[in-house]
Amino acid sequence: MTTESSQVLTPSADQGRALRDTLGHFATGVTVVTTRDAAGQPAGMTVNSFNSVSLDPAMVLWSIDKQALGYQAFTGQEHFAVHVLKADQQHISNLFAGRGADKFGQVHWRTGPDGIPQLEGCAAYFHCRRVQCIDGGDHTILLGEVLEFTAGGGEPLVFHRGRYRALAGD
Repeated sequence: MTTESSQVLTPSADQGRALRDTLGHFATGVTVVTTRDAAGQPAGMTVNSFNSVSLDPAMVLWSIDKQALGYQAFTGQEHFAVHVLKADQQHISNLFAGRGADKFGQVHWRTGPDGIPQLEGCAAYFHCRRVQCIDGGDHTILLGEVLEFTAGGGEPLVFHRGRYRALAGD
């Protein structure tokens, strides 16, 4: 049996990249979270920090960098939607991870409950009401009550060690 070399590091400012690389060993699904900004314009971003919290009541969480362009929109609005991307939606992940560009002009979407943009064709969808913002260092954790959800099916888009990955066969 072989193992990767291990190195014990204590996080510090100059070791941020090493910590990020180490955290990258945890495979995640890829989501796009959407809302409306204060002017009513659609806002969205790619997020891999999405997790379930509770089934009763139904709650999920995700986190946003306090320096993110959409920070005010997401922390200031009551509702948001989480879209779990399918394996063939890498282009959507890349689009919503970038800055600039008319993101919503390049994808199929409709206005969902509470006016929140709802992307079409995703593996799963969760419409949420924000119940709490929790300070988490350089990020804010958004805790949301799930008000509505649907499962579209399909293989999920997976991210591991800085790359998109495919799931292994059964």
